[in-house]
Amino acid sequence: MAPGPGQIAVSCAPGGDRVRVTIGGELDLVSGSRLRGRLSEALAASASGLDLHLSGLSFCDCAGLSVLMELRRRALSEGKTVVIQNSSPAIDRLLELIGARDLFSPSRSRPTEIHAAV
Repeated sequence: MAPGPGQIAVSCAPGGDRVRVTIGGELDLVSGSRLRGRLSEALAASASGLDLHLSGLSFCDCAGLSVLMELRRRALSEGKTVVIQNSSPAIDRLLELIGARDLFSPSRSRPTEIHAAV
């Protein structure tokens, strides 16, 4: 059953060293507050990060975007990544408008590695 207006649904499925997180519904101030805990648990359960599947999100406001950006920041601080595997037109448009789409792509979301010369 799809979530109703103002509601969010989330499921997490471990797979290898990453956790697949599927989110549907509306991501806003209220639902984002409820989502933070689940995302933190999923990140802690992963060895290398999260793969987000957001095609079921019909709405995301700036508070919802803040949840995603905080999640990415936390993941990077732990040496992990957050990659958006698929998203809805609403999420694509929002990420493009603020220039953040590449932050969640596989190539750009990797933590910076520093290699010392031997």
